[in-house]
Amino acid sequence: MNPGNRKPSSLPFVGDRFHARTVRVKAPGKINVSLSVGPLRPDGYHSVASVYLAVSLYEEVAATSTEAEGITVSISPDSTLDLDGVDIPLDERNLAYKAAAIMAEMSEKPTGVHLEITKRVPVAGGMGGGSADAAATLLACDALWNSGLSREELAHLAAELGADVPFSLLGGTAVGLGVGDKLSPALAKAQMDWVLVFADYGLSTPDVFRTLDGLRDSEGIEIPEPVDVDPTILQALRNGDPETLSRVLINDLQRASITLAPRLRDTIGLGEARGALAGMVSGSGPTIALLARDSVSATVLAEELGHRGHNALAVHGPVPGARIISDTLL
Repeated sequence: MNPGNRKPSSLPFVGDRFHARTVRVKAPGKINVSLSVGPLRPDGYHSVASVYLAVSLYEEVAATSTEAEGITVSISPDSTLDLDGVDIPLDERNLAYKAAAIMAEMSEKPTGVHLEITKRVPVAGGMGGGSADAAATLLACDALWNSGLSREELAHLAAELGADVPFSLLGGTAVGLGVGDKLSPALAKAQMDWVLVFADYGLSTPDVFRTLDGLRDSEGIEIPEPVDVDPTILQALRNGDPETLSRVLINDLQRASITLAPRLRDTIGLGEARGALAGMVSGSGPTIALLARDSVSATVLAEELGHRGHNALAVHGPVPGARIISDTLL
């Protein structure tokens, strides 16, 4: 670790010797406290109005400069997820890889880089784990190559990678409009406690949206474009009022997720029967977010669900966005 506030030199060579440097960044997963979804647009996307909440479940990316050119990616053995049978691309299809490639284009003196990702946010779980990896990589490579970009500039790059990436960079609480990329920070610092229940399978976000479109078409329902979020949700978050929040949680994708994975309904029912104030699918699922009265209630609920065979974890939010946790010359 470097002493004081001194930043390591961006130059990888001292004399003829290459000195590697590692910047480690953590970035949070998220839940959608509310998610209203508009109709399918001509461009193939859906407009949304959502309230994002960053929670205390983090991805980590360690970006290490390499003497060889190019970008390589690996998954850390310290990952807490069971990744057997999970297909995580480690090439240019990976969001973290794409983030590093963008930063290399923006930096004057990029080196090669190896990205080691520690996975804790469920893959294809509706919590933006891949987006957190991308946000962490942007910040790590900016520091590694002394690019000197502001958070606002990084956020613009993040938006090129996906709707959830800017929020993982920002963290806290935010309202997302457009396709989720038009973010407005919300003043909601009071802690809310949740229990996340993880599935042993993933759901494809495009499949969930297509299923929602199909359900709406079969019902002949015309859905207006969402233009804002329910102010009661923001007020409940601002006041730290879980009782009020429990009555206004909404996720338009939930019924599509349950159509694809009916067991999710049973998980929500069990959580509410065991003390959760309310339960909902997080984003496109299949992770379930159960709202608890307080941290003690969340811990008790997570333990009880664990005894019943569920993979459950107590978390809280809001938490800060991506941040550097170590910067080391090797």
